[in-house]
Amino acid sequence: MHAHPRPIDRPFWSPGVLVMVSLMVAGGLALMTRYIGGLGFTTNLTDATPWGLWIAIDVASGVALAAGGFTTAALAHIFGRRAYEAVTRPALLTAALGYTFVALGVTIDVGRSWAIWKPVFFHNYNSALFEVAMCVMIYLTVLWIEMVPIVAERFGSKIRLLAWLDRTLDKFMWVFIILGVVLSCMHQSSLGTLLVIAPTKLDPLWYTPFMPLLFLLSAMSVGYPMVIVETNIATSSLKLDGEMDVLAPLSRFTILTLGIYLVVRIADLMARGQLGRIFECSSTSISFGVELFIGGILPWFLLLSSKVRRSRRGLFIVALCIVGGVLLNRINVFVVGFSPQTATHPYYPSIGEILVTLGALATIMFLYRLFITFTPVLSARSLKEVSQ
Repeated sequence: MHAHPRPIDRPFWSPGVLVMVSLMVAGGLALMTRYIGGLGFTTNLTDATPWGLWIAIDVASGVALAAGGFTTAALAHIFGRRAYEAVTRPALLTAALGYTFVALGVTIDVGRSWAIWKPVFFHNYNSALFEVAMCVMIYLTVLWIEMVPIVAERFGSKIRLLAWLDRTLDKFMWVFIILGVVLSCMHQSSLGTLLVIAPTKLDPLWYTPFMPLLFLLSAMSVGYPMVIVETNIATSSLKLDGEMDVLAPLSRFTILTLGIYLVVRIADLMARGQLGRIFECSSTSISFGVELFIGGILPWFLLLSSKVRRSRRGLFIVALCIVGGVLLNRINVFVVGFSPQTATHPYYPSIGEILVTLGALATIMFLYRLFITFTPVLSARSLKEVSQ
């Protein structure tokens, strides 16, 4: 039995929030040096290695880990599984914030950020990057449209325009929900297409013509585990009910989605004769092995156990492994396994790149805390209410 979504009854300022603010300030200062001194001054990027931590974490990983938004929206609103409504709003909020900072990450990484608007007017229909740019831009808009009812529920009585917008959108919200799922599927796969055109730069452990399919399947497999992770962190830190009556059944869908991804992934490795390379002692094979076994195969087998699925701690650890596996996959594809032939030395992220990324992550968490404090996002009851 879940309560109606409501703002949490907790003070906003806490030691954790102050830590977030500190990281935000450090990231902001590093970001200033990027625009004052340029990419070459702040980063270790070069003409031979034009992307690094910002693309791997802020963009590619951010897109994948925000997949909980479209997977839960599809489950609750398209397939009619209303029992999962309790985690839909937090997932949509995470997706909206995540995609906002994906857009900002691309803007920061582009050499001339002031030209980021050009794909809107100068179209290249043969470019996978153009499809990614347009889908992310439209999907980001759709996500914030889906957030309108949440904000209007809290402030609609005070802001008439917001209340009118909510009433108007209510008639067409089903269109935006379907559009969001379609757009997300399109650009999740198109991110993989970006690597298909670089067969000489990406290690064969990851390079495959099926990269678009693998990117889509991995995003679908990490959607529900990401919801489980974020729900556990939020409810534990705020002393709320863990919502295991929703999360335990939700984890069963991951057995299917993760299983399909692993079958396709291993079959592709076998077909290309790369499966044996897992047992090499190179840095790339070790990183690949951790991604596949710790981030995929092991948690899949653990999810088969009903005891693990019913355990809050066990389910959190398994979900965290899956999230870490997909995160490592994006880092492997865009950094570890990506080595242009013209590069004279390996790429390592600079302090400035790390600070900007940490600042972006802290800002996402700060805004998440802001939203759940002042708008009705979470449905979980307090532990005091549960004990009564």
